[in-house]
Amino acid sequence: MKRIEAIIQEDKLGLVVDELRASGVVGVTTVQAQGIGAGERPMLGGSRGTAKFMAPFNKLAFVIIVADDQKVDSIVRTIMDTANTGNAGDGKIFITNVEDAFDIATKQSGKHII
Repeated sequence: MKRIEAIIQEDKLGLVVDELRASGVVGVTTVQAQGIGAGERPMLGGSRGTAKFMAPFNKLAFVIIVADDQKVDSIVRTIMDTANTGNAGDGKIFITNVEDAFDIATKQSGKHII
């Protein structure tokens, strides 16, 4: 099993999740995040609209999926194709090994629970 973590632009989250679901991914966890990376941070207006300042962080989405090894390439391709704008700051994908997984409700373990 692999854990796929993708940090993507927040405005791409809905499209990415829709495409993942359409490709057969059952479980997706998302978290709202903030970060600073290669992408440009947006300019924000002051309360009266006269001042402008750079946002301290970009708004990002953190997507987490645990999947069988053979599905990883397809999932990564789906995320990259959907979240890509061609600009710096589109995001990153990280893949790590999952040694075991447990279902709290059934108290079962193993890769059949994902």
